[in-house]
Amino acid sequence: MGLVDQFLQLERELPADWETARLRLTVPDDGDCARAAALLGPLNPGRRGKLVHFLSSRRGGGFGPDRIRSLLRRLDSEQIDGQLELAGVETATAASPQEAWTLATAWDEAVVGLPPDWSDAFVEVELPSSDYVEPGALRLSPLNPTRDGSPPLFRFRVARRFGYGGSPEMARRCLERLDEAGMTGQVRITQALSDTNPVKTQGPVLYSGGKPI
Repeated sequence: MGLVDQFLQLERELPADWETARLRLTVPDDGDCARAAALLGPLNPGRRGKLVHFLSSRRGGGFGPDRIRSLLRRLDSEQIDGQLELAGVETATAASPQEAWTLATAWDEAVVGLPPDWSDAFVEVELPSSDYVEPGALRLSPLNPTRDGSPPLFRFRVARRFGYGGSPEMARRCLERLDEAGMTGQVRITQALSDTNPVKTQGPVLYSGGKPI
């Protein structure tokens, strides 16, 4: 069964009030998996080994089923074989309070709202208690987070293709580490740049309160 047909079947199994569907594509061949991730590039997929993860969302700025089918059709046209599965789903009721989501899911939602050609982002992670500051700093350390002031708030940069900041995949993994430790909070992308093309530099400079970040 082709990937478009698999997606249509999964669509029929979704609840009527679904808002966001997390999809997992398993491609046994390494070369085909790399090609699949490239063809699905507009969705900003994550890849781990032979698995490619991406989202479909009904929300404004997200990638709805029509867009997903269009991209999967390109994979079918190149005869890329794989198994498409539903990794999770949020309904309108369950997705309403952001505090009920995991931080990793909140990151996925924030990224879905970015333009397809985004390249750099400035991210804030706000934790509900100062008790989380030290363990949170440890789990976010690969992203080189900063703090400014007393609120339990971390800031870090994410670079999608090159430049300053951690990769989107690393950002998600660090947030998963907070989830695994039972931490809650909020994730916000406060600034984002698209289609940057640095010349003789590693990337753009972002400012917050008149200070470079």
